[in-house]
Amino acid sequence: MQAALRKPWPKAYSTDMDLPLTLSLLTHFDTAALAFLLVAWYGIGWRIEHPSAKHPSVTVQMAGYRREWMRQFITRENRIFDAQIIGSLRQGTSFFASTSIFALGGTLALIGNPTPLASVAGQLGQTVAPALLWQLKLVAVVLFLTHAFLKFVWSHRVFGYCVVMMAAVPNDPKDPASELRTKQAAELNIRAAWNFNRGLRSMYFALGTLAWLLGPAPLVLATLAVLCLLWVREFSSVPHAVLSQEKME
Repeated sequence: MQAALRKPWPKAYSTDMDLPLTLSLLTHFDTAALAFLLVAWYGIGWRIEHPSAKHPSVTVQMAGYRREWMRQFITRENRIFDAQIIGSLRQGTSFFASTSIFALGGTLALIGNPTPLASVAGQLGQTVAPALLWQLKLVAVVLFLTHAFLKFVWSHRVFGYCVVMMAAVPNDPKDPASELRTKQAAELNIRAAWNFNRGLRSMYFALGTLAWLLGPAPLVLATLAVLCLLWVREFSSVPHAVLSQEKME
């Protein structure tokens, strides 16, 4: 009687399929889409941090202004304002680190119970698939979120190093150690900001990777959308135009 009441798992929720059989369900289009995602993630990051001299990115332009900030810091008598700016930057990294860890926890929860995803996919007309396939696709999201979290945490710590270095700058602008300390503080500030930006890019791509749950074509489209978004914000946005005004004049 009990055996008769037991219902077999639907194929979409099956958990007894082995990994090789599950991987066989990934098409060549899936592999190409995933490869395109990784190349796009690495490529846009490299381009943003190594742009052409004639058309620098917002990230590179801001690096110059961070060095200028530290040059002005030497002669500033009241340095409370600078401490407040660094505090705000560290709060931003803390916020995004918390956000990424919450998103990571939610994604891991879905990996542990992919049934809701399979139900949504069924409503959208997607072909039934084993639960392990959904879990494998979510692993890519987990990797991006983990990378983002680590970058935010490291950015927060490097901003802390920058604070210590700024505190080590002598009050006398004529002190021989002043220029060296401010240069060191500027480079730490820039490195912290670049790690923060890398974390943000990983979060953008993590959101785009969720489209893989709908298939390889949506993943390619989502990757292109993320690329366009990052390109516009770094090279064609209003902040980019504002930062470029001084050079244009």
